[in-house]
Amino acid sequence: MSSTNLVGKTLGGRYQIKSLIGQGGMASVYQANDPNLHRAVAIKVIHPHLSDNPEFFRRFEEEATAVAKFRHPNIVQMYDFSHDEDLYYMVMEFVKGETLQTRLQRLITSGRQLGIKEAITFTAEICDAAFYAHQRGMIHRDIKPANIMLDVNGNA
Repeated sequence: MSSTNLVGKTLGGRYQIKSLIGQGGMASVYQANDPNLHRAVAIKVIHPHLSDNPEFFRRFEEEATAVAKFRHPNIVQMYDFSHDEDLYYMVMEFVKGETLQTRLQRLITSGRQLGIKEAITFTAEICDAAFYAHQRGMIHRDIKPANIMLDVNGNA
């Protein structure tokens, strides 16, 4: 299966891809529907050139298995990971909201800035989640505003 445009396709014979949420150097993230559990999910599809590397695949599988065991209010829940031909993917909780980067850009555009209380709250939530993961042997390696989701209630 080609990774160029998965919108409208079904991944793994199950997940119906609805829209592209974002792209990065390692993966593309899509919103999808899980018809078995009747819920929206986010699917991170690893770029195929990375899955050609056996070491990368081993680390992907190891991290997916570890993250699936995490239960923390500020860490997105992992539901599944698998592959469809040459496409390796993780199925995660879909967080309705926006990234911290989007929030910051919107504030800058309107000539405002993040309030001190909000900044401290986000920082505490992010640090708590990172500490939780670190205690379990996991290092995020890419904490940045584009990778921090804020739910509709404003929680990071």
